[in-house]
Order: sequence, then structure tokens, then C-alpha cells
Amino acid sequence: MQQHTKQLVIVDAGTSDPSTTRMLSDKTAARVMEVAKQRGVTATAKVVSLKPLANDIATALTTGLLTPELERASETLRTADGIIASTPIYKAGPSALFTGFFQVLDNDLLIGKPVILAATAGTARHALVVDDQVRPLFAYLRTLTVPTALFATAEDWSSPDMTTRIDRAATELALLIEAGFAEGVRDTSWQSYQHSYGSAGGTELGIDLSSDLMKLATGGGSAQ
Repeated sequence: MQQHTKQLVIVDAGTSDPSTTRMLSDKTAARVMEVAKQRGVTATAKVVSLKPLANDIATALTTGLLTPELERASETLRTADGIIASTPIYKAGPSALFTGFFQVLDNDLLIGKPVILAATAGTARHALVVDDQVRPLFAYLRTLTVPTALFATAEDWSSPDMTTRIDRAATELALLIEAGFAEGVRDTSWQSYQHSYGSAGGTELGIDLSSDLMKLATGGGSAQ
């Protein structure tokens, strides 16, 4: 039976031009598609660039409303067979643009999807941020992050070790995409998940701020 073309999606939080974050994800995506092709699987790549979505993400975080642009990005990820999520590291943490984007998506949108985590920084002091901070976010979203995370500083680009890590991560992702686990989840049990937007699942919208208890909590008066 002929397999359909697999869709690889790059989520790029780079903001500079040129962007080393985008360079890392592009290089990794090219290798994933090469490995897939060697295994008889055709894969293509799309890019969700977060820089143009900065205002949309801020709107979603403050109002809970997704703009049409964010809806389209969400749909792109919904149909992805594999994801490369790449972010610059600032002050020992992933970009707020990066984390904000994933915080406003449907909590179950990425369930079971294989993901490569990638990051760039100006110093090797940030090397553990990917595993310490980014991986838990994707664990909460219940994705299948590949064992090999990618991290690059300026010194890493000419290192053979960098090429080795990219090859290893790309192979892991290609194998998970080929296995089709995320597609199987979507086809057989997608309706059994909650599907809500934001880390609080919209529950904050149901709080009665006019109650005596909430007035007391916010300094607006005392409960009788």
C-alpha cells in the first residue's frame, strides 16, 4: 500500500535576519527528509514562523481569542506528522514568543506527535535549557519528543559533533514519523480528549469575580 506524503512542520521562534535558530531547524528538516527518503517515505516541510504572529500570540494570551492567523498555524500543526520546534535562548530560558505560542494552543492538539527540540544561544551556559525547561512543556502537551535535543552556539556550527547530533535527531524523528503513532491516535481516539485552549483550559473564565470570597481575595471587601 502506498504511503501518503508525510508533513514535517518547523515552528521557528527566531527573530533576527538571518536567524541561526532558523538555520538549525532548516538544516535538521533537510536531514529528516533525506533519512525518510532513504527509508522509502516521502516528506515535505512547512514553516510556522512566530515573529509575524507576535501580536496575535499576545492577543490570545490576554483575551483567550485566536486570530485567523493563529487558527491557520494551529491547523498546520494539527495535520503535522512530525515537528521541529526551535527557539533562541534568552537569559537561561526559551523565548517568550515560543512558550506563548504553545501556551495558547489546544492542549491536546499535539498529542502523540513526534518532536525534535532545538535551540540556539550565544553561550554554552544555556546548554541544559532545552532538557530542563523546553522538554517539560512538550511533556505537558503529551508529545513524543525524540531523545536527542539540539543546541547550538556560534562555535558549534563548524563542529563534526553538531552534524552527528543532527543526524541522530533526524533519524529518531524519521522513524517515529514512519511509525505513524500520532496519526493512529488521531484516527482512533481523538474525540476522547478534552480539547481546550490555554494552560488553564479556560477555567479562569468561569470564576465569579463578584462573589464575596473573590471580593475578599482581591481586596474589594470582606465576606459576611
